Amino acid sequence: MRNLKIDGRRLWDDIHDTGKIGGTAKGGVRRLTLSDEDRQVRDWFRTQCEALGCTVTVDGVGNMFALRPGKNPNLPPVAMGSHLDTQPSGGKFDGVLGVLSGLEALRTLHDNGVETEAPFMLVNWTNEEGSRFLPAVMGSGAHAGALAVAAVLAKTDRDGVTFGTALDAIGYRGTMPVGAQKFSAYFELHIEQGPYLEAEGKTIGVVTGVQGMRWFNGRCTGVDGHAGATPMHRRADALLTVARLVDRIDAIARSHGPHAVGTIGELTPAAPSINVVQGEVSFTIDLRDPNDAVLEVMEAEVRAAAAELAARNGTTIEIERIWRAPPIPFAAECVAAVREAAADSQFSTRDCISGASHDAAYMQSVCPSAMIFIPSAEGLSHNELESSSFEDCAAGAQVLLDAVLRYDARLGGR
Repeated sequence: MRNLKIDGRRLWDDIHDTGKIGGTAKGGVRRLTLSDEDRQVRDWFRTQCEALGCTVTVDGVGNMFALRPGKNPNLPPVAMGSHLDTQPSGGKFDGVLGVLSGLEALRTLHDNGVETEAPFMLVNWTNEEGSRFLPAVMGSGAHAGALAVAAVLAKTDRDGVTFGTALDAIGYRGTMPVGAQKFSAYFELHIEQGPYLEAEGKTIGVVTGVQGMRWFNGRCTGVDGHAGATPMHRRADALLTVARLVDRIDAIARSHGPHAVGTIGELTPAAPSINVVQGEVSFTIDLRDPNDAVLEVMEAEVRAAAAELAARNGTTIEIERIWRAPPIPFAAECVAAVREAAADSQFSTRDCISGASHDAAYMQSVCPSAMIFIPSAEGLSHNELESSSFEDCAAGAQVLLDAVLRYDARLGGR
């Protein structure tokens, strides 16, 4: 393989230029799925890929595929990708780093006139974040057949706008059948979104898999009451019940070791008022662990705690599981390509299990896949202050390029 070097400055400029699309006053990015800001960054992505001679196609849920031809058109592409949508108060690096590093890899191949054995492909997946439409990783989930296309298109945001309507509004409902594009392999670069690489002084995270996760919607029902006139012993306070459940979920997660986490991320009274005892509260639960058996126990313990607290407080609790993702181990041959690519550049490494869901998790169900992490400053993500250094971004992009070239060489028997 030729000793190709990515242009770190070009990548860094792209990160900050795209960060202006939906940029916030605090230096973050608000670029919700299928918003006008999403349309703008998609248009930018298409223009950049077409300038390299790539053919860009779009499928029926808005996933974008930029194809660079290879020597053997009969081989499915070796793909890179991630997402361009953000959280409502997101940063410049989450998701976009993987897409832009893939773009930088294609530019490096283009600038050096390199012809790969297989075609190469860069993917922008729709709605990875799940901040506007639930569930998350929706585009890759539909591509992998885990989510029905009709159900995806029918999903609504908080304003009642359907996914399909929003997709049409920005002009990105494509004609390619969802799932029709096949891959030889898939590689995704991402910020770690955690503290371990930075704390240990490591440059590259070799991601061996994604931990399992379960999401739930909950509703606690009590009795509305006057805050001044309802004695404490006569209250059926839904908010108090859920507040106590928050504490119990924290304790349950802590009891299951270093990897287990449990979170109530949304807690919404039906009729918030300073002088009302809340009679109905909706909430969400997020449970995660690398071991599915541990998740099964955690879920049972959460349900038991909810029933106990509801009975004690004179309320009722309903909990519905809305998403279940089992732990995903990545393909050994792809993980090896990442490990070898990092060694080529003498970058320090650490094996990682991803605590967050990513498109690569769904991709592993349809083709060999792997991920690469770089450090997140102070472990911050889903935060406007999210940051990674110039050097680490460049290192991640270099490992991505070298890993896909290693995999391509194996496809060609070299």
